[in-house]
Amino acid sequence: MNKVLSLMLSSLLLNFCLAGSASAVSISDINIPDSLTAGGSDLVLNGAGTRSKWFLDLYVGGLYLPARSSDASAIIEADEPQAIKLHIISGMITSDRMTSATMEGFENSTGDNVAPIKDEVDKFLNVFSEEIKEGDVFDLVYLPDSGVHVMKNGTERGVIKGMAFKKALFGIWLSDEPAQDSLKESMLGVEK
Repeated sequence: MNKVLSLMLSSLLLNFCLAGSASAVSISDINIPDSLTAGGSDLVLNGAGTRSKWFLDLYVGGLYLPARSSDASAIIEADEPQAIKLHIISGMITSDRMTSATMEGFENSTGDNVAPIKDEVDKFLNVFSEEIKEGDVFDLVYLPDSGVHVMKNGTERGVIKGMAFKKALFGIWLSDEPAQDSLKESMLGVEK
């Protein structure tokens, strides 16, 4: 019972505390907050950019950390609060396309070794089974004590435990084979 109560309180705290402050930057008409509070931790915007494919802008992604860093490996390995915020800016993103692209991202970030975290990946991908539309916002918030909290439009859709999963998830954008090199550079604040 205590575990259930703890998870419920954690979820409530995350929902109420995942708040942004003043906008630091505007990308594709999306105002990106310069900081977030998640689970009692203050996170600063490390960097943000646009994911594009075939000359279409698909989403704006922002990376939030306790302190700014341009070291992708250190960020992936860090067992500390972190968040990635994705603003869907294209009607071209569907549930099937998001699921497929995310699975490809997991394969790339794990060097094609998704098997050890297959159950966690399946649970995560289930979040995309609902319709995805332009204007949706996904928050992927890692809290060391509980795991990755997955939120869609401010509503928690699940919590996925495990550091191996967290590393693979953040690796989708920050690994040696990221979703897009220019987005990785933007998230790391090293845009050229």
